[in-house]
Amino acid sequence: MAPPAAQEGKGKRKRGRPSAKEEEEEGEEQEKKEGGEEENVCPNGRLGKKTTPVRKVRGHGRAGQRLFKEDPGKATAAAADRPVEVKGIVGKTPPHGVARPRGRPAKTPTQSAPLVRPSGRWGQTMCPIDAQTAILIGGQGARMQFCKDPMWKLCTEDLSWVAAETLAAGPTPEGRIGHTAVYDPDSARIFVFGGSKNRKWFNDAQGKVPPLAYHSCSMFRGELFVLGGVFPLPHPQPDGCSDSLYIFDPHLSIWYQPIVTGDKPSPRSGHSACVMQGMKIYVFGGWDTPVCYNDMYTLDLGLMEFTAVQTTGKAPSPRSWHGSVALSDTKFLVHGGYNGHAALNDAFIFDIDTNCWTEVTHPQLSVPRAGHSIISMAMAGDGRWAGQSRGAQDEEEEEEEQEEGGASRSLLVFGGGDNEGHFYSDLTVVSIEELLGALEHS
Repeated sequence: MAPPAAQEGKGKRKRGRPSAKEEEEEGEEQEKKEGGEEENVCPNGRLGKKTTPVRKVRGHGRAGQRLFKEDPGKATAAAADRPVEVKGIVGKTPPHGVARPRGRPAKTPTQSAPLVRPSGRWGQTMCPIDAQTAILIGGQGARMQFCKDPMWKLCTEDLSWVAAETLAAGPTPEGRIGHTAVYDPDSARIFVFGGSKNRKWFNDAQGKVPPLAYHSCSMFRGELFVLGGVFPLPHPQPDGCSDSLYIFDPHLSIWYQPIVTGDKPSPRSGHSACVMQGMKIYVFGGWDTPVCYNDMYTLDLGLMEFTAVQTTGKAPSPRSWHGSVALSDTKFLVHGGYNGHAALNDAFIFDIDTNCWTEVTHPQLSVPRAGHSIISMAMAGDGRWAGQSRGAQDEEEEEEEQEEGGASRSLLVFGGGDNEGHFYSDLTVVSIEELLGALEHS
């Protein structure tokens, strides 16, 4: 479906310099004309028109904040193989005042309060970078508008948000959806790959890798494993789905395609991929319009062999754009997603030792969501996030607690849409111990 045509204004406009609003509308109209057809978008997208808002920084960085806590000389964020530097001191918010042309009546300036948390969105990524910090990148909100606040830093010590674009001395990734973001602790860099914005597909990688969106990306031994996804085809063909596996080597800044054997998954997008025990990648679900999947495949990372998994128990219904995260060495969670008609609110745990699915219920996982983010973070046994200071007198007790396994982990669930035009900006914390406990009683 092609984007809606720009409406022509009624009557004639007086000659003269166009207003700032008219210039912006003219720019958006030109971008729509160049855009062609719509991409493979979120189900919520059908409720509004596709527009490209002007990208601004919403919210102000706190004084003294940095994106990374490691050595600032190492810290970078990378888009494909072109690193985007984020080292250095905190950047400044662009000035609000701009000189006005003479003869035009001045309007009373209105300054909106800085955002204290990200706006509602779907299709974003949330990437942990240390025990107390996660980075949120991209997303699309109501009326198919790309978020004007595309980058945030989450501080898990107090669950507070900081607008992160002002924390980077170098350029930051442009707002997008359907991308992936993976943190490499060895180089202290976030690798952002792919995604799209209207009809713009992001791919500045070297090598024979197509622009992709809604793919999966997993890190294994310092390399990025990119599987599936949507790629553009010449107009008027619809976007295609990929079944290819690409590997990116950050040290050599090259992409390559490995030789794989076995029962390969069919082309798909919006699927999930979990690395379990550092040995296998478990691929679940996804779709290739109009078919949704609920099958499971593994990729043996030693043999580079795909295998279709024969599962038992109550399996999740076919879905895409769901959330998935490892809960332990042997179990991972699948939550929510989109089945082609509605957003889902169910949750399932898969045991890789028994190849068995089990449905679990939790009040904080009962809201229908698709295109949301789920990550796991360490949390101290008394409710504090791991690494949060209790004072010098308790440091020895804290070390003993960690040695005894007292630190637990929790899930952080952010954002997503409900396929009814609502986009969430809430952050939900769910105890993994509670989930595993519910599994035992199922």
